[in-house]
Amino acid sequence: MAEFIYDQKFTDLVYPQNGISFKEFENCVFTNCDFTNCSFLSTLFIECEFRNCNFKDAQIGYVGLRSCNFHTCNFTRVNFAMIDQTIFEFTFTDCNLEFTQFYGLKLKRQVFSNCSLISADFMEADLTMAMFDNCNLYRAVFAKANAEKADFYTSYNYDIDPSSTKITKAIFSKDGLAGLLTKFQLVLK
Repeated sequence: MAEFIYDQKFTDLVYPQNGISFKEFENCVFTNCDFTNCSFLSTLFIECEFRNCNFKDAQIGYVGLRSCNFHTCNFTRVNFAMIDQTIFEFTFTDCNLEFTQFYGLKLKRQVFSNCSLISADFMEADLTMAMFDNCNLYRAVFAKANAEKADFYTSYNYDIDPSSTKITKAIFSKDGLAGLLTKFQLVLK
């Protein structure tokens, strides 16, 4: 049976491998915590906030994230594709999400704000109405993704192939149109 933890604050903690397994956290705040060595077996976070936390290379395959907010967190090389997808929702602000994998996830209305998403994998993800606000999308992969009505207006360095990614009514700036034409090897002046 899972241990239930409600309305707590955790600061400057380094969690061991099984430090958070079989636990449910609700309305908790984690500040400057290190989750890199954790096994997220049967772990659930509900309405939690994470500030300056490190998840780099963490194996988060069995974690549930419901209405969670991440601020200035490091998720380098984290694979989100295996998270518990039952009623999940999260936002990322000022986070490092380089080399992350969101393969095949339903990320409708997902918000990424001021994030580095270099080489992130969004293949086959549902990004309908997602918001990419001022994000670096250099080498991010969107093949076979649904990005209809997604907002890329303030983001940059993207290379999205409209023939393999659904982008109907997606929002782009005029300055970013070159990122939709890369495969044609055009010279734009």
